[in-house]
Amino acid sequence: MSTESPRALLRALTFTEGPRWHQGRLWFSDFYSHRVIAVTPEGVAETIVTVPNQPSGLGWRPDGTLLIVSMLDRKLMRLDGGVLVEVADMSGLAGGPCNDMVVDAVGRAFVGNFGFDRYAGEAERPATLVRVEPDGSLAAATTGLMFPNGSVITPDGKRMIIAETMGQRLTSFALSADGLLSDRTVFADLKGHFPDGICLDAEGAIWVADARGPALLRVHEGGQISARIAMPEGRHAFACMLGGDDRRDLYVCSAPGSGPAAAAKRQAGIDVVRVDVPGAGLP
Repeated sequence: MSTESPRALLRALTFTEGPRWHQGRLWFSDFYSHRVIAVTPEGVAETIVTVPNQPSGLGWRPDGTLLIVSMLDRKLMRLDGGVLVEVADMSGLAGGPCNDMVVDAVGRAFVGNFGFDRYAGEAERPATLVRVEPDGSLAAATTGLMFPNGSVITPDGKRMIIAETMGQRLTSFALSADGLLSDRTVFADLKGHFPDGICLDAEGAIWVADARGPALLRVHEGGQISARIAMPEGRHAFACMLGGDDRRDLYVCSAPGSGPAAAAKRQAGIDVVRVDVPGAGLP
């Protein structure tokens, strides 16, 4: 397993999150410039759309429609001819700003949220994962998650694994054909690590961006860590995605720190490192 250091692809951004590989480019959100951006493997970037209430999770329906989480107003939006259109208002279920998302094979969106407003000084409390059906109807997919963040769906579509950042664990659920979650189990107890964005590889291991650590971790069911990739000095990994033509390029959303103070520094960016095992599943 490669342990080379990530190299910088983009810099001078505010805070990058929600990376997704789609049609030959890495798509991601830059929080405090309010932009969804797509970048080629050569580093050529394009702003796709501006999201006034701060973009986060990204995903595509089977028909190619781009879905975007609007964090601060807790809404799910779709991009229609270059215009943002509201799909669902999740504020009745989301207890804090909305964050990452995974979209399943039929177009259902599963959206996480903080559970509380950390920047307003609210106390931590459990969060509800929100399920948004293709018709825009809402339901609580599951409750009692401690800061649900990055999520993946296995290639067979039968399990979803969620990073609980404040819970310091990866949690696995059975995912039924009609979008119901059951059989909640701990995929990996990661005490001392704070999993943020995650992605799945073809051997069933999960790359974890440890938001408070200096490394990316390759984690197996049961908690074994088979690889660590150190971030460049002074930088943290906040999300990751396997992409490239063979899905062996591990793209990393990196920054010296998180929070609104990051906006003025413009030191966030995208890094990339080559790994041995390709990506699998969704997103």
